[in-house]
Amino acid sequence: MELTISTQPPQSVPVDCLALPLFEKQPIADSPLAALDDKMGGVIAELQETKEVKGKSGESTYLFDPLWVEAHRILALGCGKTHKFTLRDVQTYAGKAARHARSKGHDSLGLVLSLPPEVDLESTAVWRVAAESVALALYEGDQYKEKPEERSLDSLVLVGVEGESALLEEAARQGLVIGTAANITRNLVNTPGNDLPPTVMAERAEAIAMEYDLHFEALDREAMEELGMGSLLGVTLGSHQEPRLIILTYEPEGKPKSKDVLALVGKGITFDTGGISLKPSKSMEKMKYDMAGGAAVLGAMAAIGQLKPDLKVMGVVPAVENMPGGGAQRPGDVRKAASGKTIEIINTDAEGRLILADALWYAREQLDATHMVDLATLTGAVSIALGNVFIGLMGNDQPFIEKVMAAGARSGERHWQLPLDDEYKKQLKSDIADLKNVGGPKAGTITAGYFLKEFADPIPWAHMDIAGTGWMDSGKSHLASGGTGVGVRTLVNLAMGWK
Repeated sequence: MELTISTQPPQSVPVDCLALPLFEKQPIADSPLAALDDKMGGVIAELQETKEVKGKSGESTYLFDPLWVEAHRILALGCGKTHKFTLRDVQTYAGKAARHARSKGHDSLGLVLSLPPEVDLESTAVWRVAAESVALALYEGDQYKEKPEERSLDSLVLVGVEGESALLEEAARQGLVIGTAANITRNLVNTPGNDLPPTVMAERAEAIAMEYDLHFEALDREAMEELGMGSLLGVTLGSHQEPRLIILTYEPEGKPKSKDVLALVGKGITFDTGGISLKPSKSMEKMKYDMAGGAAVLGAMAAIGQLKPDLKVMGVVPAVENMPGGGAQRPGDVRKAASGKTIEIINTDAEGRLILADALWYAREQLDATHMVDLATLTGAVSIALGNVFIGLMGNDQPFIEKVMAAGARSGERHWQLPLDDEYKKQLKSDIADLKNVGGPKAGTITAGYFLKEFADPIPWAHMDIAGTGWMDSGKSHLASGGTGVGVRTLVNLAMGWK
């Protein structure tokens, strides 16, 4: 999709469809769009007077052949109250406009980003998120249909005001890169398990590395056995599919300003049956998304390879399949992790933490990471606690946790910090091993996080539980159903804003 930046007045932008934001209790005559409405003969002002257009969130008004305006159609979208307008509302506004324009067969969309002064948002963030959101909105997970969606939007024009800085153009171009990279993640998440076993996930990662100038490496079973990764390899025993530990590395050109090395570690269970602790059959087909954390890491690395932060960044993805079978590990088995800790397996469906345990150790001890973030569809408990709205966030270093949260805030992704007090370790106590892999029904998300902490310490580490946010059953006006690509924007913003 071609991206163009325009500082022409909105009424002078020649596009098939021009989208503009309307707010509650703000007459268009008092907004930055007053001149546009004058050119249209005051039609929007008239609709506001008759209360046919109120500017409420979710409201849309489609106007045909507006007078004396270069655009063929006007799409006025309600954005709610100005003082409540956030980056998430920018996502909805931009995404809804893009999906509407495509549904009507338009080739070009103009997106007006001149917002009222009462909106308290940084302009560069608005432009970046708007471009991201258009890319995200145009994705459809219909690649397996005989006749997938053929309509496309070829041109996006972001419309500002005269004299706005070139920084906004750069922010928009970054946003388009990030949104497109998040779609790489969504495509991986939506791919069925039969087409994306661990070896194929490694092949996809290698293709990303080749396209975006990253270094690729993948450890096979033999290499992991030599490293003593018994925690990770125990999960693979019931599957015929071979495991891989995928490593993508981005090295900045020249000497980087920071000596820090950031590792992004993502759970890559390409299909999860639960193993011997078999899941109920209802909704098991969605367990193809149990690699959403690993997919987010691959998408983030694709964006990082293009945006080139001044920081060494590594993506580490343990990719395995969790199946029952004659060789599968059993409840009651004890596995030894690469760190030397022993783990009593209480539930084979608590497998994500087992593969991450060895991956975190590898990033810390073998790759010399100084900071780590892991993403995982780790616990059903996080959905009970936070629904599909917030990402559950934990960690061992408060300044670093706040850094991750700030990166999320800049991207419109929301995190909620959960406690990780030492008292929770008691629930992981085993009579025969160093740890149990589950801590019982209470505080399930937190005890899972504490389990990971045992393998991340002592370096700064944060854990993002995306089980509630990585998949969406029903599409929205601005986003298709299926994999959401959550986490990509936080990780890229973390790397790009590193200080």
